[in-house]
Amino acid sequence: MSYPILQPAVVLVIWSLFMLVWALALRVPALGKAKISMNTAGGRGSDLDGVLADEIQWKAHNYNHLMEQPTLFYAVALMVAVVAPSDGLSVGLAWLYVLLRVAHSIYQSTVNIVAIRARIFVISSSVLALLALRAAWLVI
Repeated sequence: MSYPILQPAVVLVIWSLFMLVWALALRVPALGKAKISMNTAGGRGSDLDGVLADEIQWKAHNYNHLMEQPTLFYAVALMVAVVAPSDGLSVGLAWLYVLLRVAHSIYQSTVNIVAIRARIFVISSSVLALLALRAAWLVI
């Protein structure tokens, strides 16, 4: 059986892992340059705001964002996979959501003007809401 609805979900997982590698590839050397030891206890990544350059932190912030709202996307994709894995509207909305999240990641990680980034977020959130409503229609 084919599950086209899960393809964009897999792509978003792979993208999230790419963002993790990008964040670590920049952050670990920056920690060494700032003479910050990773052998000390405690702390959170956000504690490095104002310590490491913003451009380095943006990648880590985006990775954190990819661990937040997209969890709803994964749940909805799984629901649709159970009841209508090939539903064209759901698959289209899922791909649009993933493309918008990738665009959001690239923008936040490179330019990061909040007003523009927020617009991308609102549009992607709206697409996710439509996908959730579609899932509700299919399930109910």
